[in-house]
Amino acid sequence: MKTENHEVIIAIVNAGYADEAMDVAREQGARGGTILHARGVAREKEAAFFGITIHADKELLMLVVEKEQRDGILNALYKAMGMEKQSQGIVFSLPVSDVAGLALPTQQTNQE
Repeated sequence: MKTENHEVIIAIVNAGYADEAMDVAREQGARGGTILHARGVAREKEAAFFGITIHADKELLMLVVEKEQRDGILNALYKAMGMEKQSQGIVFSLPVSDVAGLALPTQQTNQE
């Protein structure tokens, strides 16, 4: 179904931090997300240039949220999980043009 009211937030964090990131997102109203295991790649020069230690094992937390929630969740995730933290997180959002399978709050209460 077409939508203009949703965004996907993606948080890329060092392995072991995605559950903590999900807790932060829930505090801001996120209902759920998906965690994927990933591997980061970078050339040694880029790692030295950015002044960070590259950890190969990463986790991606993906959340489909309503646009009104986006800024609060993004800010909270970056504050708790940003590059200066041990999680060395990168957080961004992308627009969603179509969505299916989401249990919206009104649907949940109607099904109970």
